[in-house]
Amino acid sequence: MPQYVHETAPTQFVQVGDVRVAYRRFGKRGTLPLLLLNYFAANMDDWDPKITNGLAAERDVIILDYPGIGRSTGATPTVAAITQDFVGFCRALYLNSFDIVGFSLGGMIAQQLAFEFPDMVRRIILLGTGPRGGEGMTFTELSVDELDNPASLLMHAFFTQSDASKAAGRAYLGQLKLRAADRDEPVSRQAAIAQLDSIREWGAIPSENRFAMLGNIHQPTLIVHGNKDVVVMPINAFLLAEHLPNAQLIMYPDASHGAQSQHAEVFLEHARLFLNG
Repeated sequence: MPQYVHETAPTQFVQVGDVRVAYRRFGKRGTLPLLLLNYFAANMDDWDPKITNGLAAERDVIILDYPGIGRSTGATPTVAAITQDFVGFCRALYLNSFDIVGFSLGGMIAQQLAFEFPDMVRRIILLGTGPRGGEGMTFTELSVDELDNPASLLMHAFFTQSDASKAAGRAYLGQLKLRAADRDEPVSRQAAIAQLDSIREWGAIPSENRFAMLGNIHQPTLIVHGNKDVVVMPINAFLLAEHLPNAQLIMYPDASHGAQSQHAEVFLEHARLFLNG
């Protein structure tokens, strides 16, 4: 079996109930699977190949489209429902235990998954995300209209205004084009609106026991955040670190929502040390 990378891994499909889930699998087969869950209005092509290939050098990496996103069929459900679909996806591929990387929305799903299905998840990396009921987690200022100019949105949201960060942003945009064949389908405006609604529902402050769920997530967790994140306020990373029983926090300097890409080499080393621990 050839060892695929981000640019060459074929798109595959698996049926999960009424949903046909699109996914790609690449890297070092035979190792514990590492599942990557993506951010708002993102398909599989929106993962940074520098990150995915870096992780795949040592791990069996799986990326996927959420229901209603990219080439996956179905409606775009709530975070809790996406979590259930994701469990169905794992069972369809006979994945009983794995590590998980959750970026932004993906980090919300990772928390829900670890809370509801703790036996499936060994270790968690949370990128640019926050807890349920965190600060600004309903994203009232976010509009799907910003998706009309994705390059401008990514440069503004993922990187800061410093020369070094903007240079990293331009490199990142180039990396997103490295996969030339078998590209994913764009995320529809309707799906993006539904996904934003689901994020806002999940992020609302509960009526009581605001961070109680976090106390029941006992897996070792690495929290990675940019100190100038304009999408998910950095205070949310500190809230995660405070309330998760077994978490460590890394805050990257001069970095916004794409901190792991701006500091890719350092992040990949941090991830390797954590996942191998």
